[in-house]
Amino acid sequence: MATPGSGFWSFGSEEASGDPDNPGPAKAWCQAAQKFTGGISTKLCALLYGDGEKPMETRAKEDPNAPPRKPTCTCNKKPCGCEKADINYAFLHSSDLLPSSDGEVATLSFLQDVMDILLQYLVTNFDRSTKVIDFHYPNELLQDYNWELSDQPQTLEEILSNCRTALKYAIKTGHPRYFNQLSTGLDMVGLAADWLTSTANTNMFTYEIAPVFVLMEYVTLRKMREIIGWPGGAGDGIFSPGGAISNMYAMLIARFKMFPEVKEKGMAAIPRLVAFTSEHSHFSVKKGAAALGIGTDSVVLIRVDERGKMIPSDLERRIVEAKQKGFVPFLVSATAGTPPTVYGAFDPLIAIADICKKYKIWMHVDGAWGGGLLMSRKHKWKLNGIERANSVTWNPHKMMGVPLQCSALLVREEGIMQSCNQMHASYLFQQDKHYDLSYDTGDKALQCGRHVDVFKLWLMWRAKGTTGFEAHIDKCLELGEYLYNKIKNREGFEMVFDGKPQHTNVCFWYVPPSLRNMEDNEERLNRLSKVAPVIKARMMEYGTTMVSYQPLGDKVNFFRMVISNPAAAHQDIDFLIEEIERLGQDL
Repeated sequence: MATPGSGFWSFGSEEASGDPDNPGPAKAWCQAAQKFTGGISTKLCALLYGDGEKPMETRAKEDPNAPPRKPTCTCNKKPCGCEKADINYAFLHSSDLLPSSDGEVATLSFLQDVMDILLQYLVTNFDRSTKVIDFHYPNELLQDYNWELSDQPQTLEEILSNCRTALKYAIKTGHPRYFNQLSTGLDMVGLAADWLTSTANTNMFTYEIAPVFVLMEYVTLRKMREIIGWPGGAGDGIFSPGGAISNMYAMLIARFKMFPEVKEKGMAAIPRLVAFTSEHSHFSVKKGAAALGIGTDSVVLIRVDERGKMIPSDLERRIVEAKQKGFVPFLVSATAGTPPTVYGAFDPLIAIADICKKYKIWMHVDGAWGGGLLMSRKHKWKLNGIERANSVTWNPHKMMGVPLQCSALLVREEGIMQSCNQMHASYLFQQDKHYDLSYDTGDKALQCGRHVDVFKLWLMWRAKGTTGFEAHIDKCLELGEYLYNKIKNREGFEMVFDGKPQHTNVCFWYVPPSLRNMEDNEERLNRLSKVAPVIKARMMEYGTTMVSYQPLGDKVNFFRMVISNPAAAHQDIDFLIEEIERLGQDL
């Protein structure tokens, strides 16, 4: 495997070989890069490495009047710290980069150095011998570095230093032993897509400024709707800035469907609305109700069973109660994979769909966490009934490993998003354009400026195929089951609920030796509640691993493990168990 400072990772750090069959590393990189990138790599190699490192086929095209270049570096240091093409960043600023008229050399060199920083970080990101986190308390970082913004520009040398510092203290979310959140892992194709997206730097509101990305969004959303089970992939949808916003979109559209006059006249013109969701649902349902003026008191929380699934009989009972009070039930938000704050449970969607049909209520499925299981033939049965939903939230940046952010709201009824949100802004959405206006998607969004989130998912899908996502999801669920089987009968571990988890959420207590023979009373609970926070703090200070904890109802702090990281393996689960024991045995 290549490492920083050797092979592919070493740029201009060794002397070029005179043997055409055994080129020096930098020359080999140039030749490989030219194969895929054409002219830009030719310029890059020429500008950074001089004549000796240019690909052979480009030498005849050189300008004979060009000024001589300094010979390439011949030092043996790895990685090489020698200057490239006499670039001294201590005297350069961002104004010396493109679009400066003579900024090409400086720009290519600067970006290559930034790339070197990124590539070396990527390699360490997957190295189990490195820390997941180099933890410092906020006051320490504030004192050790100057984070303030100034009136005068910094040099490019200082900018590169800022880049190194940012990554030095960043959490390695792609590390095989990072389990703290849902969005873990780092996919190389997704990363490349993110870089390309930033390079394109466009907006998703009209086809005229984002033609390829708009078409990719159209194709990808249709494919996702097909997988949900809507015939022919019919319907609508949009990529939004996260599952919370997708859920709010669903609430907004459900309200408009029942009372379209609310768009112009507001909440005062309609009856009091009531939404229903499980007591283990994501907080974004209440947050959406607050933002839309419906109010958090109008969100009724439905009881769940011992595994965290919504109880349909309680849902129907509460709907009837609301109607008897004169309220109007307008939305039921079911959950497919209750959030990582809880058990990863899947609500009984078929029973909920029957109730929604009976009372003519919009059915939304928050599949932000569990939607990815639709890609798995082994596990998609857990979402049976999702095809009956009116709308679905699905976050590929969670279970599918797409880089943040990538969240989709899928809607079964075509055209309702446009009717709900359009404002006919004539400076963007002119009606006499020369192409099909249905591809101007901006007027159905709440945002005007909308980031290109689709390309990461689209490119990864092309690279992996549906079967690649399926393999990743199946592996993560197998690791969750492996963890459960390892600790369910292990001394010092207690499960929060009985039975194998439905998702990768594994909830458990670690009980240190000092508490194992204590009577189960309030004192024991108080002491047990402090165990997980202390172990988590020690994990972060040692930097060895990260996993989250939480209380829930009458249950004191427990570890809540979630697995979505494609780099994780059985050895990392074993390490986590042993590390928890090591860090908590003296408590």
